Amino acid sequence: MDGNTAVVNFSTGITWAALPPDVQRMIRMAALDALGATLVGTLTPISRITADYATVTWPGTEATILLHGRKASAIGAAFTNGYAANGVDIDDCALYTKGHPGAQIFPAALALAEAQGQSGAEMLTAMVVGYEVAHRAARIWHATHDVYQACGSWGSVACAALASHLMGLSPQQTQHALGIADYHAPNLPMMRDIDHPTMVKHGIGWGTMTGITAAQLSARGFTGIPSLLGLAEYRDWVVGIGTEYVMADGLAWKGYACCAWDHAAMRAAAQLVEQHNINLATIQQITVEAPHVTLRLGTDLPSTTEEAQFNLAWPLAALLVDGEVGPAQILEDRLVDPEIITVVQKIEVVETDEMNALYRRAEKGDASGKYAAKVRITLGDGSTYQSDAVEGNINFPQQGWDEARLEEKFRWLSNQVLDESRTSALVDMVWQLDQLADVRELTRLLA
Repeated sequence: MDGNTAVVNFSTGITWAALPPDVQRMIRMAALDALGATLVGTLTPISRITADYATVTWPGTEATILLHGRKASAIGAAFTNGYAANGVDIDDCALYTKGHPGAQIFPAALALAEAQGQSGAEMLTAMVVGYEVAHRAARIWHATHDVYQACGSWGSVACAALASHLMGLSPQQTQHALGIADYHAPNLPMMRDIDHPTMVKHGIGWGTMTGITAAQLSARGFTGIPSLLGLAEYRDWVVGIGTEYVMADGLAWKGYACCAWDHAAMRAAAQLVEQHNINLATIQQITVEAPHVTLRLGTDLPSTTEEAQFNLAWPLAALLVDGEVGPAQILEDRLVDPEIITVVQKIEVVETDEMNALYRRAEKGDASGKYAAKVRITLGDGSTYQSDAVEGNINFPQQGWDEARLEEKFRWLSNQVLDESRTSALVDMVWQLDQLADVRELTRLLA
């Protein structure tokens, strides 16, 4: 059996009851995390722009554009909710993906399930299909592309798989949908946006749109090539799908609203300041030793939220000043804060072979690797404080996150756009989403 056949069999045959308990637990957590990221992401300019665009380009009443008081077709709602889900860069990361699956998988599954009046269990099962395909499609995608591709590329294939599941496509139609999505997947040279951060970011909306479109075309008889999941040289990466659930230990939740490449340096600096009770006003310089990818984020002062998210110095400085990094620290109205700016101007980053080697091993899934950084803080009197190599806690399996901590994160984010009573109602509903007869009960709370 080749990889495409294995994925098709899994996508078309899996049921909620057949999923292992640890996978059921993880997908509930993933749904809550993605919902929190989506809700708070509606505060961003990109959410407003894409909501306006979606209602004109994909009009309809099939699915809800969250918190905007509008509806659109399933594609339109998934497109704009996807951009909201990644709007403040606090959505999940996943093994092998080098990016964000949940910001595509959750909006695509929610929009289609709402459009078709499907149950919470059906939606969650489709999300599992999306994640398991995402891990494998992304791993092959990165192995077969010389240029680092952002999430909407391989995400297109994952969204096609979950859409095929929800739409009840036949095995043959599902195989075509995967190939259509693969062939039409957007070219997303990620590092170009790292160097010049704008709203294109991870191409999340294109992943949802391409995947759902592929399934809808296939349902009408449109044919596609065999997807990359069937490549013989990567068979061993794929054929275990349905018996080996990568997502069980392969998801990581973010505590800071910024690029994951920042998190190690941020934690290292915050730990030094706390351990040594350092007064920020006495700091002369903060030097970060990091891998090349962190160096690329730079230390320039940002003028947009996208520049703040894809920046090393701004979130690090904001964490030291405020003790947290969420929308309040990275949306545009805060980017003129003089206290944060003062700290930003004291930060420099240097690339080291040690951090590069650790990063390269970690991105391949090698347990000896780390997403790590070292920080040295120099005070005005010449005294220095040096950290060891600190991890950013974006690792697999991730430590320290459980339902209680994830719920705390959700409430922190949701309470910035909803009242406490609606936040609590959403928490209760998502934890029991598999018992929900129709996901429209959830989207009614989010209109």
